Amino acid sequence: MDKDVYEKYLSAGKIASEARDFGISLIKTGGKFIEVAEKVESKILDSGAALSFPVNIAINDLAAHYSPRNDDELVFKRGDVVKLDVGSHIDGYIADTAITVEIETNKYDKMIKASSDALDFAISHMRANIDLSEIGKIIEGTIKSYGYNSIDNLTGHSLDRYELHSGMSVPGISNTFCRVKPKPGDVIAIEPFATNGIGHVISGKGSNIYILKPTIKSKIIRDNKLKILFNRMSAKFKTLPFAQRWCNNMSDNIDISLRKLSYLGLVKNYSQLVEQNGGIVTQKEHTVIVMKDGCEVITVT
Repeated sequence: MDKDVYEKYLSAGKIASEARDFGISLIKTGGKFIEVAEKVESKILDSGAALSFPVNIAINDLAAHYSPRNDDELVFKRGDVVKLDVGSHIDGYIADTAITVEIETNKYDKMIKASSDALDFAISHMRANIDLSEIGKIIEGTIKSYGYNSIDNLTGHSLDRYELHSGMSVPGISNTFCRVKPKPGDVIAIEPFATNGIGHVISGKGSNIYILKPTIKSKIIRDNKLKILFNRMSAKFKTLPFAQRWCNNMSDNIDISLRKLSYLGLVKNYSQLVEQNGGIVTQKEHTVIVMKDGCEVITVT
């Protein structure tokens, strides 16, 4: 890996991990989701990085993909199991990290430890040319040893410049079909999910998180205001996910505009990912740079 690129990954990782820890300190009973998301995002921006995706806040049986709207009134409650997922980038080089906390209770300490230990063991085995199915086997085995299930359809992922999911998946279960082997210099986000449910997520409501899908259709948008909006979004967000609330100053009614762009196939609205049986979900995630004989974690403070 080029030295300059390496330094940018390290900087992005440091900023993301500091923002993650800052966010955890804000999660308290009665606190608003929107305030936590905006404060964490502001910390990333104030630290000199850019946002690689909107801050995700997922509670209880929601595994992933929720970011508050600008008018969100949701508040944290005692006993909530909260997953906070944070991402930053420097010049497109992304760091992605997540952690789980339980508010004022400790009913799910063991499950939180299950996903955390699964991550630690996966990291300890990650190296160039390892079959990623082996990492999945380690993750699943660790989580099962605690009496929980690993979610079978959520995976870690490789990262590339301005690409949050760049093609390589890190399974959370033993998967003999995943025979991909990372190379030295590959950057990978490893993120085990543990649950007391069935171990499978399904799509729920919209997440308020979007991503552009440029096609030939973007060249022939008939509505001039919509065309201008799409071009502004393309310039600002490029190939990375963005939040509904980030666009409020771009359109008189951003919700209608996003629906129109979605109808045209130019914008994708991510769905919330909910545990199929309503099980509680915990998660932990770090970004690593793969090396010949191991890996370097860039999202630790």
